[in-house]
Amino acid sequence: MATHSHQLHQGDSLRDAAARRMAERGEQWTDMRAAVFDALAGFDKPASAYDIAEAVSKSRGKRVAANSVYRILDLFVGSNLARRVESANAYVANQHPGCLHDCIFLICDTCGQATHIDNDKLSGGVREAAEGAGFAEVRPVIEVRGRCGDCS
Repeated sequence: MATHSHQLHQGDSLRDAAARRMAERGEQWTDMRAAVFDALAGFDKPASAYDIAEAVSKSRGKRVAANSVYRILDLFVGSNLARRVESANAYVANQHPGCLHDCIFLICDTCGQATHIDNDKLSGGVREAAEGAGFAEVRPVIEVRGRCGDCS
């Protein structure tokens, strides 16, 4: 498997890296964005906007609408702070927001856990095929469904 190096963040380090990434993109790191990011990073598997809205509502003591969370999640995906697991309509925090690369998710049909892996050979083949078909700025997202090692 082809790999590249990147620094993985967690906890306060992840939050700081996310705030830096937003600043690099000229975006504000507001209290609401921080709350949404903290909630997203707190889940151990992909979370829906509704899951995140509920968690933020509990932590802030007032209702937060899912449509507000969706807008923030769209910004996070565009800023490389989060990844969208398309088949689950859910999101995961990107533990290396300073590293832009393709996504390959291994998704467990039993427990819902999503594991992110890098394989430049596989995603590179998809990228080459898409570029050959005339697509520009290709960024593959590949999802493989099955059972994780714990559920097998």
